[in-house]
Amino acid sequence: MKLMKHTIFDNFLICSVLRWISLFILRIFGWKVRRNLSDVPQCVIIAAPHTSNWDFVLTLLVAFAIDIRIYIMAKKELTEWPGGSMFEWIGVIPIDRSRSDNTVSQAVELFRENKELMIVIAPTGTRKKVKKWRSGFYHIANGAGIPIALGFLDYGRRCGGIGGLVEPTGDIEADMIKIKAFYADISGKYPEHACRQASVKVILP
Repeated sequence: MKLMKHTIFDNFLICSVLRWISLFILRIFGWKVRRNLSDVPQCVIIAAPHTSNWDFVLTLLVAFAIDIRIYIMAKKELTEWPGGSMFEWIGVIPIDRSRSDNTVSQAVELFRENKELMIVIAPTGTRKKVKKWRSGFYHIANGAGIPIALGFLDYGRRCGGIGGLVEPTGDIEADMIKIKAFYADISGKYPEHACRQASVKVILP
């Protein structure tokens, strides 16, 4: 797992322009943004519910609008087509889902090496209907000793952003009850694909 050291978020001029463009686009489509995020240098940001390809575009628009520098874990196929390096430039961390590499330990190491780092992870790992969340995001945050930011895109209310922070205690079942409670009434673009259960598929770090 690797980070592109210099992404679009490092260019102050481009980010300033894109912030105003993002705010304008979101306003045109009736979206509001919410940043309930204290000044933390590191966190794992949950991307939920994830039910559409449009979530990726909206995530970037919201990130620019609320002025945060993010990386996004996504399937490696995004970076493999001609011109795919553009995705790495906008912060994509390519993940090979076909390999059994220890993504959790590699991500923890990234946080140890980078004092300012926010990584967006979709707990479902896919846009399709799933019964349980994958718990990798939790083990990354717990292993690195950093908070979990409750990132969301609520298509029902047309609002997106960060809904607060949860500090992992190591008791994943208790913490997941609090986390999933936040998402209970948040609607994805395709609500029928969202996972409403408070359980997770445990992935050992």
